[in-house]
Amino acid sequence: MREKMNENDEARMIMEALRGQGLNDDDAAVAGLQMRLIDVAVGKGDVLPYDYNPEALKKFFGSRPLSVVTRIAQILSVGGVVFFNTAMDAALGRLQNNPDLEVQRAIELRDTITSLGPFFIKIGQALSIRPDVLSPRSMVELQKLCDKVPSYDSKIAFATIEKELGRPVEEMFSEITPEPVAAASLGQVYKAVLRKTGETVAVKVQRPQVLETVSLDLYLARELGLLARNFPALVERLDAVELLDEFAHRFYQELDYNLECENGERIARDMAVLPMVVIPKNYPEYTSRRVHVAEWIDGEKLSQSTADDVGALVNLGVITYLTQLLDKGFFHADPHPGNMMRTTDGKLAILDFGLMTEITENQKYGMVEAIAHLINRDYSEIGQDFINLDFIPQGTDTEPIVPALTKVFDVALAGGGAKSINFQELAADLAEVTYEYPFRIPPYFALVIRAISVLEGIALVGNPNFAIIDEAYPYIAKRLMTDKSPRLRAALRYMVYGKEGKFDAERVIDLLEALEKFKSIKDDGDGSAFKVDGVRGSRAVGRAGDFRGSQLVDTSERDSDIDGGRFRVSNIGGSVSAQQSEDDQDTAREALRFFFSPEGETFRDFLLEEVVTVVDASSREALQELSRRLGLATLPVPSFFRALNPELSENDKRMVQQIGTLVRFLFGDFETIAEGGIGAQQTRLRGLIPVLTEYRPQLQDFGRTLVARLTEKTLSRGLNWASQRLAPATR
Repeated sequence: MREKMNENDEARMIMEALRGQGLNDDDAAVAGLQMRLIDVAVGKGDVLPYDYNPEALKKFFGSRPLSVVTRIAQILSVGGVVFFNTAMDAALGRLQNNPDLEVQRAIELRDTITSLGPFFIKIGQALSIRPDVLSPRSMVELQKLCDKVPSYDSKIAFATIEKELGRPVEEMFSEITPEPVAAASLGQVYKAVLRKTGETVAVKVQRPQVLETVSLDLYLARELGLLARNFPALVERLDAVELLDEFAHRFYQELDYNLECENGERIARDMAVLPMVVIPKNYPEYTSRRVHVAEWIDGEKLSQSTADDVGALVNLGVITYLTQLLDKGFFHADPHPGNMMRTTDGKLAILDFGLMTEITENQKYGMVEAIAHLINRDYSEIGQDFINLDFIPQGTDTEPIVPALTKVFDVALAGGGAKSINFQELAADLAEVTYEYPFRIPPYFALVIRAISVLEGIALVGNPNFAIIDEAYPYIAKRLMTDKSPRLRAALRYMVYGKEGKFDAERVIDLLEALEKFKSIKDDGDGSAFKVDGVRGSRAVGRAGDFRGSQLVDTSERDSDIDGGRFRVSNIGGSVSAQQSEDDQDTAREALRFFFSPEGETFRDFLLEEVVTVVDASSREALQELSRRLGLATLPVPSFFRALNPELSENDKRMVQQIGTLVRFLFGDFETIAEGGIGAQQTRLRGLIPVLTEYRPQLQDFGRTLVARLTEKTLSRGLNWASQRLAPATR
């Protein structure tokens, strides 16, 4: 199936469009472009709403028929021929099996959209990542939409600044460029210096007539959508009014620069946990609804940078957006390539917070749960995941969909497991299913796809085998092991136990190694791949396919001292050396440090019951071995003592082995180290002492809890014995 899809042009174009490989990142405006806007007369006491309100817009423009007719005439004069030709082609079936004509019409539509202004540009950009709405060729062409347009007169811009802020420009800025350094459909940007502090800033000024034109376009589009509702065939797969209302609400927010300033301040607080991420400082005292002042960032667009650390910044970008998406729930919904920069000191800067979206707790947890099920290939649960994520309507019977999903995911997961799939190729596969089953891409997830698309598109330029899930797994591991919510505790349990319900120490170690990778990306800007040549962390997990592979890097770099050498791979696959290498000790110490740190409380609680089982089983095994050595095994033992010290079950023996594997990872294999002599053991112990000393209170608390649980377990056995003896007497 995968080979056939790669040969299929439409599937290939969906993949490229979803990855954002066609996004226009030009700095200059389209040659010869003229954007059509309209001036609407506003009387006293009769103003346009600043928040999206369909009824208010209907009332406002219902009393201005001349403005409505003028705008309709503009739209028809600019795009009438294109719309007529496209409609005729569709009605006569000329677009079927005629890719050249389809591309020609898509190009004409793109140029028309650009000329008609902000509303049409935003609609085109939003639709360019919707395979459930547009054909693949239309997606590709609309991604070439350019938001750069000719600037308007700076005299008008400076007058807007003075009117909005109530002071002369020269009083606020000691320097300001006479012409804008950038111009887009909503506004244009000047570089300036604040007179009060001497700080260099970017001054964004909204274009005149934008609110009026956008509001009128929204009103007309909504009226057209309401008309379409009278024809069920037109709205069977897409309710244009519902989609428009969701879009319009966010568009109005983007027109309010006060809100953009507030968003920037909030996201700066949220991203303070990532020291390598730069969020421009905002200046509320110099901001109004139509003027926004923020810190000027020196650097280059990440998509255009040729620096050696771009891979590291892309990894950091994945962590950044996942932190926004799955942790804070406040998400940068317009990560155009121009909004991500590499600063001159090698950090990742994120700009422009006019378009944000909030993710609900249910959606956040649903995404993590879906990833957990993919990792374990439990497709029976994916149907419910899609319901939780609003891909499938509530109440839908997902059982008939599971075989189709199994077919899709079996192909997507081939070669290296879910953490090795390419997220966007998976989305392309699912797009094929959406036409046969009641799938829809919810508006919030379309924004998520766009963000991930841009990051992956940047990475794929230099590395065709980049896979977003590989780089997301360290964050997922961190989130699962530190979040106290019941749903994520359940997801962590699922990750460790799998659908078979058996504790797997190797999965725990995999999570701990991924957590260490997360720390290296967040704190040290580590840009190496988490999985190289089929090896993830220190485990061989198999290779992925050509299109699903993780980042390919020179493995000699992994054998250097990068990041303390903790990601070397030269010794992987061989026997454990007599003296454990320093990088392995560092990784184990970091895992142990996390386990006993305050942040590791959730993970300690999670493992407590398994540790109790193993310590209890080990103590029983020790007593039984002692009795055998003393020759007491053949003597009759009172039933009470047999109840307190039962024989080990197969599960007890398995758990002893599993926890032993985990302990050897955390503390080292002292039996192997012993072959190196007392010196090797002492060296290993000296490395562990600082960790145990630093977290002595947590270690003591864990020990006390362990003793209490062991006592409780023993008492429970005694009570069970007593109840069984008393039961016959009461009959």
